[in-house]
Amino acid sequence: MKTIKGPAIFLAQFVGDKAPFDTLDNLGQWAASLGYKGIQLPTDPKLFDLEKAAASKTYCDDIKGHLAEMGIEITELSTHIQGQLVAVHPAYDEMFDGFAPAELRGKPQARQEWAVNQLKCAAKASQHLGLKSHASFSGALAWPFVYPWPQRPSGLVELAFAELGKRWTPILDTFEENGVDLCYELHPGEDLHDGVTFERFLEVTGNHPRANILYDPSHFVLQAMDYLDFIDIYHERIRAFHVKDAEFNPTGRSGVYGGYQSWVDRPGRFRSLGDGHVDFGAVFSKLTQYDFDGWAVLEWECALKHPEDGAREGVGFIENHIIRVTERAFDDFAKSGVDDAANRRLLGL
Repeated sequence: MKTIKGPAIFLAQFVGDKAPFDTLDNLGQWAASLGYKGIQLPTDPKLFDLEKAAASKTYCDDIKGHLAEMGIEITELSTHIQGQLVAVHPAYDEMFDGFAPAELRGKPQARQEWAVNQLKCAAKASQHLGLKSHASFSGALAWPFVYPWPQRPSGLVELAFAELGKRWTPILDTFEENGVDLCYELHPGEDLHDGVTFERFLEVTGNHPRANILYDPSHFVLQAMDYLDFIDIYHERIRAFHVKDAEFNPTGRSGVYGGYQSWVDRPGRFRSLGDGHVDFGAVFSKLTQYDFDGWAVLEWECALKHPEDGAREGVGFIENHIIRVTERAFDDFAKSGVDDAANRRLLGL
């Protein structure tokens, strides 16, 4: 068994225009001052030049070395924004245009080509940084049809996933070439949002060895899924981990779908660590049991609490849940020392 690494923090929710949230240098020092050992780094041009990182190992070495001086490692790069743009249903074109550079807005084909190139750059940059895993979204073509009314035409979902597989397979091949796992955060709004949809994706990508999972139990709480059983089923594909809490309090008025309410009023909402319903003791135990070889990364999202309080509290919460694995069995003291010959006698052999 392995001891999970951490604590680490995903920087996406903290990037801003004012110090200490305005540059990678400032964010690294801020994270280190709180006690974090790692950062999951969004490939935001304010923080990180992804195309330069793909082309230059020297650039990557310089960033790694500078962060190491602060006591910080990069756990994974993140292309959630770009991954979303690999597959966008036309109904969401205008809403997702804001994720793309200004010159590509209103040009869905060019926007998609840019996103694909960004993911391929992320594979190369991850290799230059010595990373094993990468975090992203799948995008979505079938999401407008998630509820089967009006009745879905036969073959619609299958066609959507076939197209999704066609778009992602060359990207996954680039990750294979660079020895990096592409970990999809299973998330409502994405075509990959639960175990069944992930299995559909594996089927259309030929069970690609680099198609893996970023496990985030909060998204399963909000879908009323068994997030612990999920680990039992898919642990071999879980290669990244967001430590994020959520609560689900359905009423006679609203449930999983939320009634178009804002986050603070929804029955299901994200919470800071320890304020929600996720049993993290069980989550860390199962991931440790299955030899999860990665980082415990705080993703802070909460409808109520201030982000800086959530970040500060998250360090100790993760530290207290990481299990330092044992090097010997608890009952070694009772070993009988019986040898093979004695075992055979005991069995009458």
